Amino acid sequence: MSKLRRDTDGGDPHVVVVGAGFGGLTAARDLAARGASVTLVDRQNHHLFQPLLYQVATAGLSPADIAAPIRTVLKDYNTLCVLMDEVTDVDHERHSISLASGATLNYDALVLATGARHSYFGNDQWEAHAPGIKTIDDALQVRGRILSALETAETARQENVESRDEYLTFVVIGGGPTGVEMAGAVAELTRHAADMDFRYITRRCIRIVLIEGGPRLLAAFPAELGLSAVAALRSLDVEVMLAARVTGIDGEGVMMGDVRLRAATVIWAAGVQASPAATWLGIAADRSGRVPVGPDLGVPGMAGVFVIGDTAAVIDVRGTTVPGVAPAAKQQGRYVARLIAAQASGLPAPPAFRYRNYGNLATIGRKRAVADFGWARFSGIAAWVLWSTAHIYFLVGFRNRLVVGANWLWHYLTFDRGARLITGAAARIAVRTVRIPSVSDVGAATPPVIALTAA
Repeated sequence: MSKLRRDTDGGDPHVVVVGAGFGGLTAARDLAARGASVTLVDRQNHHLFQPLLYQVATAGLSPADIAAPIRTVLKDYNTLCVLMDEVTDVDHERHSISLASGATLNYDALVLATGARHSYFGNDQWEAHAPGIKTIDDALQVRGRILSALETAETARQENVESRDEYLTFVVIGGGPTGVEMAGAVAELTRHAADMDFRYITRRCIRIVLIEGGPRLLAAFPAELGLSAVAALRSLDVEVMLAARVTGIDGEGVMMGDVRLRAATVIWAAGVQASPAATWLGIAADRSGRVPVGPDLGVPGMAGVFVIGDTAAVIDVRGTTVPGVAPAAKQQGRYVARLIAAQASGLPAPPAFRYRNYGNLATIGRKRAVADFGWARFSGIAAWVLWSTAHIYFLVGFRNRLVVGANWLWHYLTFDRGARLITGAAARIAVRTVRIPSVSDVGAATPPVIALTAA
């Protein structure tokens, strides 16, 4: 393994990595292993395994099961410093970045791996009514909305059937892997919770709707696997609406043209927008806000600046558009680390980046998944076992692998989701009207109603 050469002042070249997602964490770790002086900047103190974030949102896992403190993950690298801060600007001419804390960092090489957030296609007002899941806070907010809707419907009982049905309708917008996985998980959570925990609502009262604007689900997968996903969702009693264009989202539900679908819980999984890295660099971004990069993942005209992961628009050496998935980000992180090390030691640069697609996986609930490896495509329980094994393997830390594997085995055997907790803002429920039930009300044919609303 080549060592980085020292600069003219006798110190190690300083590499700043912004973002501790899959790409940034991989780049920082590989660079530190090669002897580089690395500063890793992230506005959170933890690395998050985003592919399983939907399971936190649907009470399958707790946040600590899929996250690990960055400092703990990187504690063995003596040349690596971690800063919990946020970038506000990049001055590529002076080779420095500005941070929200007021500090300035100088760099010899800069790696931007700042990820992406939700995109509402110019309708940012929808976010208040249809949150997406990109962070732990997002997932906990969605979990609270789902569970609070069940509690509110249980309290309403039969006195206000229209209101109860609105709270028992759950809409997921977006038919990609996240939307499909979310719809299946919401169906399993709500229906099993209704069976096990509630007296006045049943699984027959619950309606799950998945809305996709395109002609089929899982557009990045072969068509037959998209059909398999539709069949799997319908076996869970999920209504799949294809070629349905959402034109509005508000506090009462979703509009599709002149048709209103009343729902208290709407979850967004339809699009993403890259971080403002292009704005920091002062260059034109693509339609998704990503930074166009060259075959070496560098920004043209900016020496020493690299962009990877969801933040980058990458076309590899074969002309393939690289997808915004975790394996691609990790491959880019390893490539950039090799390239920076080679440049610093005066060795030839590695060949242009080439993405190796090892396959695509998506799960649709218990014992249901689809797998595409190009040379092999299959669905059902075999794909589900493979999906489970792969996700456990790629988790950071032995503890997380052990806990997630044990939780999934327990859920499989018992159908129980142990993280059904309503916390934070979703737990602050205010009584809005009517009387409190007395002892004589218990067991009455027409129970009293307490109307609730989120504070």
